[in-house]
Amino acid sequence: MTTVDGRLAVYVERGGKSVLTFTDDPADLAVAARSIAATVRSGLRKLSVERVDGDFVLETPLGSALREAGFTATPQGLRLRV
Repeated sequence: MTTVDGRLAVYVERGGKSVLTFTDDPADLAVAARSIAATVRSGLRKLSVERVDGDFVLETPLGSALREAGFTATPQGLRLRV
C-alpha cells in the first residue's frame, strides 16, 4: 500500500503481479511509483508487475510512472531487480 499526502494511491497485491490504483493524478502516481521502487531497492530485491486495475501494465499511466522510477519492460510486464 502506498499513500500520498495521507491518501491511498496504490495497492500492490500479494505477490506484486497485480496493482490497484486509487488516483489518476500523474503526480501522485509518480510519487507512488518512486516509493514502490525504493521499497524494492531497500530490501524486497525484485518485483514484477503485470496488471494495473485489470489492464496490462504497459498500457497504463502507472506503468509509465514505474518505468520512470527504474522498472524495465519485459514480455510479461515491468520488472525491477536489484
